Amino acid sequence: MATHGKHRTHLVWDWNGTLLDDNDAVVGATNAAFAEVGLEPLTLEQYREMYCIPIPRFYERLMGRLPTEAEWERMDGIFHRYYTEQRVACGLTAGAAELLAQWQLAGRSQSLLSMYVHEQLVPVVRGYGIERHFTRVDGRTGPSGGSKAQHMERHLAALDGISPEHTVVIGDAVDDALAAAHVGAGAVLYTGGSHSRASLEAAGVPVVDSLGEAVELAEQMTR
Repeated sequence: MATHGKHRTHLVWDWNGTLLDDNDAVVGATNAAFAEVGLEPLTLEQYREMYCIPIPRFYERLMGRLPTEAEWERMDGIFHRYYTEQRVACGLTAGAAELLAQWQLAGRSQSLLSMYVHEQLVPVVRGYGIERHFTRVDGRTGPSGGSKAQHMERHLAALDGISPEHTVVIGDAVDDALAAAHVGAGAVLYTGGSHSRASLEAAGVPVVDSLGEAVELAEQMTR
């Protein structure tokens, strides 16, 4: 892609719960993992109220204690097996493909950073036909359950000519706002994913109900 102007907004998109509408698969996979330790299933609303990063802390909220290492490994394995099966039925969030195409056609840059395993993320994104819109697609490397901040640091460092002060992260989780703050970028949080609006508003960044609103705000934030 052509070199971007120094003051052009760069978007860093989150994947799960933001560009990909996978709430049903995530909650179903979570409940399958919970069943392993005898926990009652959650509704989507309950999930959004309780969810937090890192994931072991989320489990602690519901179990009353941190899972043991053996429990964590079993639950994590069950979650990912179930999610992989169910993810194929998930579509992109309404309007996402059009927003990505319009941003690229306007000569602006955008990238994707997810905590989904990198080796699985890349072919999945390619399968939805949107890989060409991104200057870079990065998934998680290393063990699951951690924070996005260090991954964001590496992601931005790998983007040529992109400065944090002209970057806005669009995601559905408080962790996206924390990762943005860690590198000095802006953030807009979307209510259609993993968190309740109240949880997102506690992060102290703009909260919106559509990805179109998120993109409009992102443009204003870096002017």
